[in-house]
Amino acid sequence: MKFFRRRDTRPAPQLTVRAEISVPTLCEPVEMAGTTTHGAAALAGLFASMGLAGGGLLEQRGRLVPEPENPIDPNAVAVHVAGTRVGYVPSFIARGMARDRTLECQVQMWAAPTPKGLRVRGWLFAGDGPAQWPHTASNPPAVTVEERRAQRAADTTRMVDLALTGGGERAEQFKAGMVGRLHYLETVEPIKQLKREGRLNEALALCYGAIQAAENDREGREPAPWYTEQAAIIHRKLGERDKEEAVLRRWLAACPHERRQVSKIQKRLDSLLT
Repeated sequence: MKFFRRRDTRPAPQLTVRAEISVPTLCEPVEMAGTTTHGAAALAGLFASMGLAGGGLLEQRGRLVPEPENPIDPNAVAVHVAGTRVGYVPSFIARGMARDRTLECQVQMWAAPTPKGLRVRGWLFAGDGPAQWPHTASNPPAVTVEERRAQRAADTTRMVDLALTGGGERAEQFKAGMVGRLHYLETVEPIKQLKREGRLNEALALCYGAIQAAENDREGREPAPWYTEQAAIIHRKLGERDKEEAVLRRWLAACPHERRQVSKIQKRLDSLLT
C-alpha cells in the first residue's frame, strides 16, 4: 500500500539517555512491543486525529514512562505519544532502564487497514541526533498479518537460494533438507495455509516430508521440532491418538538424550499419556 506521512515538525529535543540504557538498546531504533495487544484502540484514534484514519506513516515525539505497578511486568516501560500509550519498550531492554524519571524519545509508526481495523508497527529511538530508521516511505515494513507472512516466506526462500547457489559444504547441507522442490524451512507457511483451509491430510503429508528432511539435516542435533508439533496437532484433530504418540516418539528417538526431557515434545507426550 502507499503510505502517507505525518511528521512532528517541532524542534528535536536534546535527549539524555542514562547510563543504564546501553548500546545497542535504545541508542539505535528498536521495534515496540504491544502495539496490537495493548495499543490498538489508542493508535487508531491517534492516526485518525492526524488525518490518517486509513493508515500511513507517523513520526512523532514520545516519552518512555515506567510502569512499576504493571500487574504483568513491574519492569514494564510504556511508550506514550501525545499523552496516549501506544506500546511498550521490549522487555529485555526495559529491565535495564532507569526508573527515576521518564525519557524523551522519537517514534516512527506505520499503519495499514485490515478488516479488524488498523494494524500498526512502530519503532522508537532514544539516542542523540536524528534516528536512522530501518524503514522509509520507499521501503515500508510489512504491517498486516498477510504481509508479514509473505515477508517471512520471501526471506526464507532468499536464504535457501543463497545457500544452494553458494556451493560447498553449506549447499550440501541444505540439499539434505529438501522436500521435493522446497527446503523444509520453506514449508512452514504452506503447512499453516493448508491447516487454515482445513486440508489436514495434505498438511500432514507435508509435515512428514519436512520431518524426514529435518532428520537428514540435523547433524548430531535434535531435528527442528515445529514440524513434529504440527503433525501431532493434526493427528489430535483427526482423533489419531496412536499416530500422535508415534510421531512424538519418533522425534524423541532422533533427539540427543540430554535434550529430551527439557523439550516441548517430551512435555506433549507426557501430557498425552497422563
